[in-house]
Order: sequence, then C-alpha cells, then structure tokens
Amino acid sequence: MDIVNPALDDYLLAHASPADDILRDLVEETHQLVPGTSMQITHDEGELLTMLVRLTGAAFAVEVGVFTGYSSICIARGLNADGRLLACDVSEEWTSVARRYWERAGLEDRVDLRIAPAVETLRALPVEETVDFAFIDADKSGYPTYYEELVPRMRPGGLIVLDNVLRGGRVVDPSAQDADDRAIRQINDTITADSRVQSVMLPLRDGVTLARKR
Repeated sequence: MDIVNPALDDYLLAHASPADDILRDLVEETHQLVPGTSMQITHDEGELLTMLVRLTGAAFAVEVGVFTGYSSICIARGLNADGRLLACDVSEEWTSVARRYWERAGLEDRVDLRIAPAVETLRALPVEETVDFAFIDADKSGYPTYYEELVPRMRPGGLIVLDNVLRGGRVVDPSAQDADDRAIRQINDTITADSRVQSVMLPLRDGVTLARKR
C-alpha cells in the first residue's frame, strides 16, 4: 500500500530545503553498500527532524537506531550550541560509516555513540526528566520497550518521534501482519491511550508519530 502517491514523491522531496553535499554523499554511499535499502530516512523526513529539534529547543537528544548516521546528522544539527546526542546502536559496521560523516559534518563532539542493546543504554540513564527529544527507528519489536523507557525520562514538552508506524499499510491488515507489524500496532494503540503524552500520527513516508510529554 502506498501511503503517498508515488508520483508525488519527487515533488515532495523537491519542496523541502535541499540536502547539502554531506547528506547527498552519505545517501549515495549507503545505497552502494546496501542497494535498495529502506533503513535510511528520506531527505524530507530528515528536514522534519532538524526542524522539530530546533522547535523544541533541545539540548539533550536520544536516538535509538543509527544505521549509517543520516538521522543523527539531522538531529545533531538542530541541537542547541552546547547540545548532545546519545546515539544507540548495535552495529560497529554501519556506525563506522556514520562516524566518518559526523566528523565531516563537524558533529563528532556532539554525538555520543553507544554500541550496546539500546534498552541497556536507556536503562542506564538517570530516571529523571532530562531528555528533550528522542527518535526511535530501530528493531520494531523493541518499540514498546524503548517508548516505555523514554517517556519517564522526557522533560515536560519533550518530544518522542517514532518512524515506520504504518508498516507499509499493514497496520490495518491483520492478515498480512508479522511480529514486527503487531509490535507497531501495539505501540500505536499504547501511545493513543497514554495520558502522559499528546500525540499525532503523520502520513509521512512510512508513517511518523509525534508524542509530546505533557
């Protein structure tokens, strides 16, 4: 199921602020390494992340799922001058690409990469309302756990962004769902019923949820 008419994709991308050479080169290298990958966010979603980080005035952000670092760059660029991004991933291979591009973008001193299961990294954080912004784009079965670890640590007004919440439309087709799809349905329902947050789901690419801590 196409969430957006494919004929509009190029138009949408053309009407976001253009990517710079660093991001364009990262996209090209990523697609050379993993042809046809859908694990990297698109440029318009990256622009949205940067804008949301700036709008929240974030100084401390958390990213669950780094891959080759496109979203990390977008988040880090939106942080306050002294801001820090805690980036969680389990792959040395893919994040080695990310490290090169963080350095090229002049962001290496802003990104704190932790190679470990994200749930361990999150649980090691103080249980205090210190996180301004969080982005979840990792293993789908882990979304419910990542969300529950993050919400208590978000400051009031802090924003959690979750990617791939429509799963190619399978969230509305139980006959086509696998375990990952069911986990996403679970977290979608959880967020809607969660009195701790105000949320909205956007039909951007494969679906993006914004959950703002009350």
